[in-house]
Parts: sequence; C-alpha cells; structure tokens
Amino acid sequence: MTLNDSILAHAAELTQLRRDLHAHPELCFQEVRTADLVAGKLAEWGIEVHRGLGRTGVVGVVHGRDGGACGRAVGLRADMDALPMTELNTFAHASRHAGRMHACGHDGHTAMLLAAAQHLAQHRDFDGTVVLIFQPAEEGGGGAREMIKDGLFERFPVEAVFGMHNWPGYPAGSFAVSPGPVMASSNEFKIVIRGKGSHAALPHNGIDPVPIACQMVQAFQTVITRNKKPVDAGVISVTMIHTGEATNVVPDHCEIQGTVRTFTLDVLDLIERRMREIAQHTCAAFGASCDFEFERNYPPTVNSPAEAEFARRVMCDVVGDAMVLAQEPTMGAEDFAYMLQARPGAYLFIGNGDGAHRAGYEGGGHDAGPCTLHNPRYDFNDDLIPLGGTYWVELATRWLASAKR
Repeated sequence: MTLNDSILAHAAELTQLRRDLHAHPELCFQEVRTADLVAGKLAEWGIEVHRGLGRTGVVGVVHGRDGGACGRAVGLRADMDALPMTELNTFAHASRHAGRMHACGHDGHTAMLLAAAQHLAQHRDFDGTVVLIFQPAEEGGGGAREMIKDGLFERFPVEAVFGMHNWPGYPAGSFAVSPGPVMASSNEFKIVIRGKGSHAALPHNGIDPVPIACQMVQAFQTVITRNKKPVDAGVISVTMIHTGEATNVVPDHCEIQGTVRTFTLDVLDLIERRMREIAQHTCAAFGASCDFEFERNYPPTVNSPAEAEFARRVMCDVVGDAMVLAQEPTMGAEDFAYMLQARPGAYLFIGNGDGAHRAGYEGGGHDAGPCTLHNPRYDFNDDLIPLGGTYWVELATRWLASAKR
C-alpha cells in the first residue's frame, strides 16, 4: 500500500474533522453547518468555492498548474447528510443530537474528499481541473438530482464523475469496483384495498379486505418467480400492512406498502405493470376495489465499463491486486445513479473493516456489536481517510493525464 505523505501528515487533523462531523449530524437539505465547514476548509486552502447547488451543496474547483487551460475536468463526489435515527454508541464523538446519526459514513466520505482537496490545492501537479462535489441529501432526498437540476454539469462540465462509499465487511485497506449495475433502483408502492365493513360475526354482510390483502401479497411473489427471467434480479418486499381498529369489526379498507428493487428499468417496468394488474384483478375477484400508487425514487447505479476499469487499475497501483475485490452488486440504492446517467463514471467501494476500529469495541465492551451501514452502533473507520484521500488524488491526476476519451 502506498499512501500520500502530505495527506498522512494531516491525518490527525482530518480525523478530528471527521469526528466533529459525526458529532453534529444533519439530515437531508439541512446540512448548513456541514456545508459551512466544508466551504470554509476549501477557501482556507485557496480553492474556488461555489455554494447553493441542490440547496446546501458545495462545489470546490481546483485548477492544475495550467490553470485549467487544457479544458479537461474530472468530478469527485462525496455525500454529506446523516440519517434520522438514534445513535447507541457512547464514545466521545457520538451524535449530540437525538434522532440524528451518521450511520452510513457520509462524515468519512466528506473527510476523504477534503483530504484529497487539501493535497490537490497545495501541489497542483496536474493539468486540467478537479471538481470536488460535496452533495447533500443522498438519504432519500435526491440531492444528486437536485444539484444536476441546478446546473452542476453545465457549470462544471466534467468528462467523468466518480463516487466512493465505505463498505463494512470488506477488509480495511481494500477496494472494489465492477462494470455495469452495482446498486439497484429504489421504488415504493402503496395500495389501499377498499372493501365493505361489517360486524366480524356477520362477515357475509361485508367485503373483507384482509384476505384480499393476503392473496395479493402472496401473488406479488409470482411476479419475481414466474413473470421475469430468473437471471434478472428483482425484489418485491411488502413491509407494512395496516388495517382494522377492533377485534369484532371487519374493516372497510386495508393498506399495503413496500419497496421494489431492480437493476434495470425494463424489469422495473414489468414489475410495476404486473403488480398493478394483480392488485386490480384480485380486488375485482372479491368485489372490492383499490387505489394503486407506485413511486419511482432512485434509478439503478450503473458503472461505465471503461471508467470502472480505469478506477480498478488505479486501485491495484495503490493497494495491490490482492486487495482489489470484485464489487458484488447490492439491492441497496444510491442517488449517485443520477450523476452516472448524466456523465460516464463509476461508483466504488472502500473496505470499512469488521468494526474492530471503534472506541470501546475492545474486549466486547458496551460499544461492541454490528458495525453495518444504517446500524445504531456503526462508526466510520478513520484509518481510511489517508487511503481514500490518496486514492482520490491518484484517480483524478491520472485521469487528467490519460488520453482524452
């Protein structure tokens, strides 16, 4: 492993910055303090700062030794927002705000990109421009989409854009990237079955929506097993069923909600169509009706083959071939997908380890337990800050030095 000496020299400072962000988490589109800190650091290092894209987004522009005259530019993105959940860690930098927590490592992503920003600004040993994208509202707010709507790529026309996420369970010091779909589309559905209420002792006087809901939920799984090709990935998860107020009353309606995940829009189109047909026809068979809502949130995250391969080669040079893993696609979703729809690029993983890095973990203390994403015991591994910063510097400078695509 080869780490950047100037980034290593600032590792303690960057760790404190990351832990400060962790202690002061902010939810989507509320990242005011975080954005102020990021913008302040960029300005302190002599980086051109732009604010307000996607409401609370920050963009830093670092021109190389040619002042950017060659016209080439590459984008690096980090997300800044936290999750609406309560932290259970008790170490000194745990969240100071109940119901808010950096449980996905966006504090670490921000710190890694700031580490790269500091080095790039101090050395500028490249031609062209590096665009540093600090994005708000990844956790459900579509901050990437909002930054694009505000002219991100028109104002900063990068050739390619790259994003990076820490991945618990992958060994610390490892990376992973693969071409094609690496994260799924995220979609939500809500179905209200409208029957006819009655006394529970006289069910023949009503139209009971509960058995209709049971049949519908079971039938949805046939979409996965019998309608789509077995080799095409797809998930339908019913996660909520709400109905009834009393044990002796047949309710007049039942509400079903859940999520659908796919790697392609074709499969998503199929699932939505079949779910709608099943819902409507199942209700009709029992003399009921339904309202069917299907909301498409984030599209699939699809890595461009050439950019994914370029990212992989840089990984191999930084950590060695043995520590570069195949990126296993996940049914989780990521709004970096919007950026990859607008520009070629790749979304890559950096290993966060098994959780042993956390303060209080040693000996199975009270802060032991799962260190997975979106878990109340999660914490970012600060040892990754110099590694992630080094990787960003190598990726950006080598991209700008490579043949123009």
